[in-house]
Amino acid sequence: MKAKASIKLFAAIAGLLLLGPAAAEGPHVPRRPNIVFILTDDLSLNLLPYMPHVLQMQQNGVTFTNYFVADSLCCPSRASIFTGRYPHNTGVLANVGPSGGYAAFRAHSLESVSFVEALSAGGYRTAMLGKYLNGYQPTINGPDPGWSDWGVGGYGYNEFDYYLNQNGQPVRYGDEPADYLTDVISGLAANFIQGARQPYFVEVATFAPHKPYVPAPRDADAYPNLRQPRTPAFNAAPSPDAPAWLARITTPLNSSVVADIENFFRLRVRSVLAVDQMIGDLQALVASLGQQNNTIFIFSSDNGYHMGEYRLLPGKMTAFDTDIHVPLVMTGPGISAGSVVSALTQNVDLAPTFIQLAGIDLARALPSAIIDGRSLVQWLYPVPTGSQSQSWRTAALVEHLQVDRVEDDPDMESSTPRIHFANPPTYQAIRTLTATYVEYVTGEKEYHDLLTDPYELINAYESLDPTTQTNLHEQLSALHNCQGASC
Repeated sequence: MKAKASIKLFAAIAGLLLLGPAAAEGPHVPRRPNIVFILTDDLSLNLLPYMPHVLQMQQNGVTFTNYFVADSLCCPSRASIFTGRYPHNTGVLANVGPSGGYAAFRAHSLESVSFVEALSAGGYRTAMLGKYLNGYQPTINGPDPGWSDWGVGGYGYNEFDYYLNQNGQPVRYGDEPADYLTDVISGLAANFIQGARQPYFVEVATFAPHKPYVPAPRDADAYPNLRQPRTPAFNAAPSPDAPAWLARITTPLNSSVVADIENFFRLRVRSVLAVDQMIGDLQALVASLGQQNNTIFIFSSDNGYHMGEYRLLPGKMTAFDTDIHVPLVMTGPGISAGSVVSALTQNVDLAPTFIQLAGIDLARALPSAIIDGRSLVQWLYPVPTGSQSQSWRTAALVEHLQVDRVEDDPDMESSTPRIHFANPPTYQAIRTLTATYVEYVTGEKEYHDLLTDPYELINAYESLDPTTQTNLHEQLSALHNCQGASC
């Protein structure tokens, strides 16, 4: 069977998959670079064509084409980015509630093992601007430890009429064009960069393009006739062997809903135009300060987004590539221009990457930290002759906890019709280079052979031989229970 053959092919390839050696020290590789990290909210890969500065970053730097999040939901993903840990090791499994959001992050003392603690201890000035973690209240909560500069919002999805906590002081912004949130945090980032007198790290985390998809006023009429790009998954009926949560969707999205999705896509495109402008503005500022030879720019998203695929209303939280596959682009001095890394990488890899880029000894800076991810620095620079290679991961872990819908969770609106809304049962999954495998708490299994089913429309699990089924389960179980080096 094709599914069986592809598993064997993957196993053969995986056994040979090698990673490049650590970055070479050279005249073009900065020793302690400045790092500008732009993290967007719910940005899907189909928005990149409308972001010329990001496209230019791809030409100038490294694009990670198989980069996946460990949970396709805002807060668990961000906790993994800060700590380098999978959700099962952070304890942050949702946006709100006992195991969710800012409260859970602090309850597990994750701020003390965040990469920012290592950077701060290593002499970096650090800034956190924009969206931090769900549940953070800028009028109540202050800055978290380790950050030199702080400009963090709470519920900023409307882009206007919000508070930012700026270094302990709540500041109110209104509804004038100058109050547009993406522009405001862009300005705060510019001020921080201009004032930094030592190596710096700044995270600029936009609320865009998260719903309600509010563009900057200047971009409100952009792309008036734009159509959403559609794959065969758009409005596709579930396969006969689909898991029950998806199989229950027996009716297609009607024409009114499809028209709304078309409009939402245009709004999302418009909302990322300001993000892209911010990237260009910060790059120009860095160049004007003469820092372009010592500054690395990194662009990514906390998760992806589906809009009509699999008959689902706009959202995330599934193990489909629409939700877990997101962009990761890095550019800067010494980084190989126009290069592509196809190895499996994850958001848990960002924390150790930041720490290694800063030239900081992790064990000394964070002696109690357990990091599941691995640094990506080895992929950034040209491979020196005669270097030794090491093994790399052959599967990316994805986890999801099903939670009840609550009104104050921006991703779980109670007004959304349940039948087309994606809130799958609790699951664990692995994404390999050639397949997606999911185990639901219901006992259901799902397998997509990406060589023959790239849009994940056919559940081919029952066609796998028993040995392959057992191997998949054991591999997933090992990852779901891993910690640190065992990951």
